[in-house]
Amino acid sequence: MLFGIMVAMAVSGEAAVGGDLAGDTRTGATVGSADPGGERLLGGAGCALVAGEGGVVASVIDGDTVQLDSGLEVRLAGTQAPKLPLDRPGFVAWPLADVAKAALERLALGQAVELRYGGARRDRYGRALAQLFVISEDGGETWLQREMVAAGLARVYSFADNRQCVGALIEAERTARRSALGLWADPYYVIYAATEPGLARRHDSYDLVEGRVLSVGERGPIVYLDFGLTWSTDFTVVLSSEAMAALAESGWKAGDFQGRRVRVRGWIEQRGGPSIRVTHPEQLELLDDGGR
Repeated sequence: MLFGIMVAMAVSGEAAVGGDLAGDTRTGATVGSADPGGERLLGGAGCALVAGEGGVVASVIDGDTVQLDSGLEVRLAGTQAPKLPLDRPGFVAWPLADVAKAALERLALGQAVELRYGGARRDRYGRALAQLFVISEDGGETWLQREMVAAGLARVYSFADNRQCVGALIEAERTARRSALGLWADPYYVIYAATEPGLARRHDSYDLVEGRVLSVGERGPIVYLDFGLTWSTDFTVVLSSEAMAALAESGWKAGDFQGRRVRVRGWIEQRGGPSIRVTHPEQLELLDDGGR
């Protein structure tokens, strides 16, 4: 319920900029984002945002990027919409990329907007990384990230240096997925089982993968969650030292993942078997209560 309240407040504009939209000052994995189905986000560090630039959306580049009348490009932090080629040689558009762009155009093109920051403010391309709100003439607000995720036209996509508001977006994503909206009705965006042999062919793809952790290994500060009997060929989640440090703040230890059903999101790498590197807790969801 906590993050459902947060979403409503974010959209209605009732939260003070720079404050926590949920009215809860806790941070880290103890906040979590649980739902009646037993899924729980490991993380969800609130939604404390700081007001940034304003402007008018002059163009929509794709389903998660716009350009303001000032020339500033804004990447909708916390989301990833289906990708268009955008002049990249050999790049094939992802399914529903045109639909996502058209939806964002309907929501934002020609509208006055305000940027609100919750982490790193620029990416390596100089684009602003912000939560983006359409501001209506009567002062009402529409949170564009939530609208796109709730319509099933973007997935949640966070970074270690930009974690604010992920819990609210995960809630919207779960609802869209259960209703098979947008990309959640397309096989291209299926959630893969950790035992799926085809994972090896998903190299360099951003995917959601779920399964039960069969064993936990540690090598120095790095933790390995193995989902098969042979780590060199089966799927593995690699927890970075930074991710483990964040989890430890709420009492989580490496062994706590043993036997648990987990969903992870990230880019699939091929190092022996397929793997996803986790840099922050919000990449992980628990799919059982496990007594915790």
